[in-house]
Amino acid sequence: MIKYLGTRKTDQGGTLYVFLINGQEKQVRESALKQYPGCYEALPESVKVRIAANRKWLQNL
Repeated sequence: MIKYLGTRKTDQGGTLYVFLINGQEKQVRESALKQYPGCYEALPESVKVRIAANRKWLQNL
């Protein structure tokens, strides 16, 4: 079972996505979402849009 709980900011200004995975709370960086199967799919659409915008911005650098 994977449930999206929200986001948290790191001290450096990064974003951590907080999930409840099989009863344990996990904080996952955007770059590590693919390491946790099902986490990206559990995100709300608004967060997926923000991630897509971040990736597009990085491609333009």
